[in-house]
Amino acid sequence: MSSAVKGSVSRHYVLAAGGTGGHLIPAFALAAELDRRGHHVALITDERGAGIPGKPDYVPAHVLPPGRIAGKNPLNWLRGLKGILSGRSMALRLFESFQPTAVVGFGGYPALPTMLAANAAKIPTILHEQNSVLGRVNRYFAGKVNAIATAFAQVDRLDAKYADKITLVGNPVRDEVLALREAPFPEFGEDSLLRILVTGGSQGARVLSEVVPDGLAMLPPALRSRLQVIQQCRPEDIEAVRARYAGHGIPAELATYFEDMAERLAGAHLFIGRSGASTIAELTAVGRPAILIPLPIATDDHQAANTREIVAAGGARAIRQESFTATTLAKQIQAMAQHPETLANAAHASWNCGYPNAASDLADLVESFGAAPIMDVIRMEKAMPAKGGEALAKSKLAKDSVQ
Repeated sequence: MSSAVKGSVSRHYVLAAGGTGGHLIPAFALAAELDRRGHHVALITDERGAGIPGKPDYVPAHVLPPGRIAGKNPLNWLRGLKGILSGRSMALRLFESFQPTAVVGFGGYPALPTMLAANAAKIPTILHEQNSVLGRVNRYFAGKVNAIATAFAQVDRLDAKYADKITLVGNPVRDEVLALREAPFPEFGEDSLLRILVTGGSQGARVLSEVVPDGLAMLPPALRSRLQVIQQCRPEDIEAVRARYAGHGIPAELATYFEDMAERLAGAHLFIGRSGASTIAELTAVGRPAILIPLPIATDDHQAANTREIVAAGGARAIRQESFTATTLAKQIQAMAQHPETLANAAHASWNCGYPNAASDLADLVESFGAAPIMDVIRMEKAMPAKGGEALAKSKLAKDSVQ
């Protein structure tokens, strides 16, 4: 339950995000920060997004129909356009009852009709771009919004003419991950266990299941005997991966999903996995060295772009998937972990790339747009029911909401 900060003006904000963890994790982090400041937040997403774990209970989620225009089939265009127009109308109805001070778009197709509705209603808008390449929806709205928040200093496809709108804030991460930032890097010496965390994003990655066990088996015996592996796998791959590790005599804990991922990251000496925006943000928030394998089919190759800063700083190694073999992986692990100081230095370099104040800085930016405080009070009073001062007016989208 949200509780307003004493002496502050309580405002309403709408966050619009696509249905992936990459879009939603920073949205959830911003929602939590705005709630701490006494504001009320509503989320607009799609069916996938409504089911992703981590959404704060006090944030209602409104599901919009898919509105993606893709492919060459005109019928798909018509269906996509119909979805966009329907979503825009639904968002406008929510705005009528919720009276948002500003709307924040995190990219993804559900953000498209929401941002269109916000422009039509003349509500201030802010974009947050999680990746090192401006996404398609954010690219479309870059010239129409009041501000653009970025997670990286260099963002491709972001026109220089929008420089006066851009604020570098970083990528907000979950509170439980940020809480690990001041904890020391796990002790690692000549005889210590080498704890390796392997994940491929929310759906796992088959290439990691195929390459990592064999790559670890190729390490020198003195290093291989100290391995302790935690790996996320696809359900259809997990038994084959288990058999590979058993055949190599390497202890490994495998699962299709880890509820306590922050705790696993806290104990890891080395991360191996994809380079999605949230992954990079969490690695740099905590300060963990990494071997990153960008998803080759990522739109505009943005996962490769996401590795630039951390690799340049010395906090990670990046391997293109076409070059990701057991031999290559073994060489990279050996180069990073053969000497304790090498791994510790990489951890520090990763830590230096982090943006621990991302959620707070983004919230500051969001709060800087909107009506004068007295107008916020007036609009809020209009949105409140006559009875029950802390209850929000019932949304006309109630039938489309997922609580």
